[in-house]
Amino acid sequence: MEHGGVLSYKKKDEVLIDFSSNINPLTAPKGLKKALSASFNNLLVYPDIRYRSLKKITAQYLKCRPENIVLGNGAVEIIDNFCSMFKRVVLCTPCFSEYGLRALVHNKPVLEIPYLPDFLPDIAGLEKKLKAGDLLILGNPNNPTGLRIEKTALLQIYSLVQKTGAFLLLDEAFYEFCPPDYDSIALFKKDGYKNICIIRAATKFFALPGIRLGYACTSTDTAAALSKIEMAWHINAFAEAAAPVIFFDKDFIAKSKAYIQKERDFLLENIEKHETSGEIKLQAYKSQCNFILLKVLNAKDTDALKFFEKKGILIRTCSSFKTLGDNHIRIAVRSHKDNCKFINAISSKKSK
Repeated sequence: MEHGGVLSYKKKDEVLIDFSSNINPLTAPKGLKKALSASFNNLLVYPDIRYRSLKKITAQYLKCRPENIVLGNGAVEIIDNFCSMFKRVVLCTPCFSEYGLRALVHNKPVLEIPYLPDFLPDIAGLEKKLKAGDLLILGNPNNPTGLRIEKTALLQIYSLVQKTGAFLLLDEAFYEFCPPDYDSIALFKKDGYKNICIIRAATKFFALPGIRLGYACTSTDTAAALSKIEMAWHINAFAEAAAPVIFFDKDFIAKSKAYIQKERDFLLENIEKHETSGEIKLQAYKSQCNFILLKVLNAKDTDALKFFEKKGILIRTCSSFKTLGDNHIRIAVRSHKDNCKFINAISSKKSK
């Protein structure tokens, strides 16, 4: 199971609650459907090849300059372009599989440095092995662990990147779900985003995986270099029409943040309460975003997949994440009704 998503894994006519895909359960902001409908005529012409309006709107949302903005057909396109530009890709594992896959597509060597047992970055290991020309890709928060890099640790890593002549690609696709302790874009503004790029996307928080809109903030020099290898017209008209609606819906943003925090706490509390009482025994790891990594204590992840499927629930097996083994699963934070169904499933005892 390389990725989540019920459409990829359900059997014909099967009805499953999709806990495998980490999408905002409140769905997309109101008014978006109307805006997309109104933009229909834009499909009949080519977009602005330089996306000047979209870059300006995105810069307003991210609080940086339009010259710092990089756009992508989803965050993965931006990651792919970066992988093509550097000598070697360095990953901390476990991590999102596309990092390594994109490097392999471009025939780049990949160095993997495992996270520490508590899923914190191994800064000492990075210091020993990072070198000039490396692209270090870090999820912040990381998928599948759900943990954000602490501010002091991130500054240490950035200092190391600067010292060695490497480059830090910070994947913050889940940023809006996190506690508001720091904003990487504000944090590195004074450095002019030298040797760093911070990626975000409309997919997760704004619940628009089908739009394919990724956006990032980096130095003007790096943005200019990327513009030379980007595909022409790589952002579709619907994505361009969606941006001004989703980025400035303050009510949606506030409600989503509060809802995810409340439901994440509900899931963590109740999983801990029932972790060893049901047929499938689970241990939850701390999470700072909209999904939770779980260790299966008495079975393999494939056994858990079958167990939950019988309960009408699709979870994400995690054996495809390097270093996790075959006894971890991941679940998304969903609606309260769905979350209750998950808790009921793990608390039910095996019938005799």
